[in-house]
Amino acid sequence: MTDNTPTCEPVKIGIVSISDRASSGVYEDKGLPALQDWLARALKNPISFEPRLIPDEQDSISATLIALADEGCSLVLTTGGTGPAPRDVTPEATLAVAHKEMPGFGEQMRRISQHFVPTAILSRQVAVVRGQCLIINLPGQPKAIAETLEGLKDSDGQQLVPGIFAAVPYCIDLIGGPYLETHDSVCKAFRPKSAVRPQGT
Repeated sequence: MTDNTPTCEPVKIGIVSISDRASSGVYEDKGLPALQDWLARALKNPISFEPRLIPDEQDSISATLIALADEGCSLVLTTGGTGPAPRDVTPEATLAVAHKEMPGFGEQMRRISQHFVPTAILSRQVAVVRGQCLIINLPGQPKAIAETLEGLKDSDGQQLVPGIFAAVPYCIDLIGGPYLETHDSVCKAFRPKSAVRPQGT
């Protein structure tokens, strides 16, 4: 019997939780489980996760991002360390490894978060491209991670404000990565018609 189930390209994704206290065992890290859970629900592709839990040390963060990007991750998502506190250095560490900056991601994340909290203007998340890898800083709280990735929907499930992940698959197309396919119920990816492939090809 022939299996006609469409196949999606596998993707390697780095997930990095940046926290002095969680990395030293003071409290349980919630960033990595939140990232892994959301991505597993959103993507149809088989995912190989590369998780890292590290302290708020700029050189260590940069080294981790370089290693993940240069070792085949098409996407790296970080959580934590993006505020104005002295130990919040994730944006600086991310910009230090960039080949290109992608400011629209940070702008949209702050736009989404401002619907929930006025302190969204204090967040400094950035996104960059390094080689064939897209690196995005996300907020530190699991609820805020999901909100910024998915965007805002009304009570009927209609999209009011697009989440940032809607643009991620096409960005990865453009930098030479695998073709990511999403579950529309979680996050509908947007591509120009000319860039859409038939399902499973």
